Amino acid sequence: MAVRPAASAAVQNSRAPGGGYRYMNLSTDLMKEIREHARAELPNEACGYVMGDGDRACALYKMTNADHSPVHFSFNPAEQFEALHAAIEMGKELIAVYHSHPETPARMSEEDIRKAHDTEIVYLIYAVGDDEIKGFTVTREKTVTEVPVEMVMYKEKA
Repeated sequence: MAVRPAASAAVQNSRAPGGGYRYMNLSTDLMKEIREHARAELPNEACGYVMGDGDRACALYKMTNADHSPVHFSFNPAEQFEALHAAIEMGKELIAVYHSHPETPARMSEEDIRKAHDTEIVYLIYAVGDDEIKGFTVTREKTVTEVPVEMVMYKEKA
C-alpha cells in the first residue's frame, strides 16, 4: 500500500502535562481523505494511521481491514510494519489510528477499548452515518478520555 501525502493536511496535537492530549486540530483536507476511505470500504470498517511530526499530519497510511468486517477491524502486522517504516523514512511518527464505524456512533466500543494498547496515540473514529469524527486516548487501565477534534482550514506555506 502506497503512502499518499495528504493535501494541505494538518493535525495539531497539544499534549497535556503528564502525557495525553488536550485537543486535536484536524484539517478539512485530511478529514475528507478519511471520509472517502471510509465510504470506499463500506460495508466494512476502514482503518489506517495518521503520520505526523507531533503537531502536523503529513499523510494517511490507509490500511487493509484484515477482518473484512462491518463491526470491527484488525491491522495486518506486515502492513503495520510498512506504515512504521514509511513514517520513519519520512522523519515522522504515527500519531493517530483511525477507523470508521459504518452504522454506529463515533465512540469507543468495548472491543475498541480492549484492543487499544498504545497510550501515546489518539484513536480517531469516524461515524459514516453521522459524518462525525471523534478522538480518544486510552490509558493502560483502559480509561477512555475524549480528545476534542476541531476541523480547521490549513494551507501549506509556499
